[in-house]
Amino acid sequence: MTAWDDASFRRNRRAFLGRSAGSLGLMALAHLLGQESGRGRVFAAGQEIAKFPKARAKSVICLFQHGGPSQMDLFDPKPALARFDGKPYPGKLEIHFNTQAGNVLASPFRFAPRGESGMVLSELLPHTSAIADEITLVRSMTTESVDHEAALRLIHSGKILAGRPTLGSWVIYALGSENRDLPAYVVLSDPGGLPVDGVRNWSSGWLPAVYQGTPFRSGANPVLNLETPKTLTPEARGGQLRFLDALNQAHLARHAGDTELEARIANFETAARMQTAVPDALNLDSEPKAIRSMYGLDNEVTREYGTRCLIARRLIERGVRFVQLFLSGQPWDTHNKNAEMLKSLCARTDQPSAALVLDLRQRGLLDDTIVLWTGEFGRLPVSQGKDGRDHNRHGFSLWLAGGGFKHGYVHGATDDFGYSAVTDAVSVQDLQATILHTLGLDHRRLVFPHEGRDDSLTDHEVTHAKIVPALLA
Repeated sequence: MTAWDDASFRRNRRAFLGRSAGSLGLMALAHLLGQESGRGRVFAAGQEIAKFPKARAKSVICLFQHGGPSQMDLFDPKPALARFDGKPYPGKLEIHFNTQAGNVLASPFRFAPRGESGMVLSELLPHTSAIADEITLVRSMTTESVDHEAALRLIHSGKILAGRPTLGSWVIYALGSENRDLPAYVVLSDPGGLPVDGVRNWSSGWLPAVYQGTPFRSGANPVLNLETPKTLTPEARGGQLRFLDALNQAHLARHAGDTELEARIANFETAARMQTAVPDALNLDSEPKAIRSMYGLDNEVTREYGTRCLIARRLIERGVRFVQLFLSGQPWDTHNKNAEMLKSLCARTDQPSAALVLDLRQRGLLDDTIVLWTGEFGRLPVSQGKDGRDHNRHGFSLWLAGGGFKHGYVHGATDDFGYSAVTDAVSVQDLQATILHTLGLDHRRLVFPHEGRDDSLTDHEVTHAKIVPALLA
């Protein structure tokens, strides 16, 4: 970093903090000042403002599977489906596309016990099966909507309403980053395009804009416009940035309290430091051949997703707090050719997902890192059309690893057909409350003033969200 870079950063940071003290709130100010004092305690200006549970984890990697993975084909074996295959479902179902509803559809895939825990998983997941003793499998998840956008907003932000802060934004609002040279919240987007609901999946909502996710792309230019053109000298670049800073400060003086503008200025400062940090974090040439192979980088099918999983590990290793991987569109939305699509998706994602857990474990990072594999809802036990499955909000499966969650544990159960959670149901807000708890955050007290009230991720007074102790080691 050149002298003008460093001086500009210090000057702008002081100015930014001075302007932001009133508008960002004490929790955010504590993060910006770097005045966190010990795990689970937050200070601002030397005054303790909150106490939280003892943290077990300090970072999160979310492997988000857009579209709604089919639980009865992957994680939740149901022999009754085979017995009733092709027959009418013996009960009532909530069906999204009711005119296309068919009879009971058995899973064509074999299930078997895996690992010392005996966790029963599908043959489509041989690599996840190899980490069965590392994961907590929740078979009793429920959600509130069978609409993609609404369900996505719920699992990311706690409610089906648009415009709310996402989990990653809440986490970095409370905990900040351990590396000032990289964003605290990074999104590793799919080169194929945006997921359903686009950038709302990593929005900071009505939290200050500085807490939104920062997308990194795969390929040669992961962050657009980050690299200084080779034809521009450092002196000329310094002059440009000083001039830009003067314009920004003048504009901000006329629009005091504009958090989006404040965030933009802060991001300019971060970007100067990222010019060195990002290429290093995303350069996989230094990774041993065995590690690259473990993630599937030597296989065309797994290379792209494996690359992003490996980058996620490297970012967490460098102090990034929250990393999220998304797929473009809604690939797990298997309204037709359910079995064929699942084979393709598992071939692409199973090995890299499991490799991430194994790699974190062997590097001593898994105890401090939560890995979450989930979609927004599940699928129905009957066919849609000839060979598809429709949306299901009453029961679905997901898994977690590391960060204080149990090893080799199966939680809850659905009914005989895999339609509805009947034992130890876990709501989306329960899951969010439990994840925050493992990070040393109390979901009832992690709040931000919004529209005349202290709002939160789980809004527990409305949703009755609760921590699920049975998931924790």
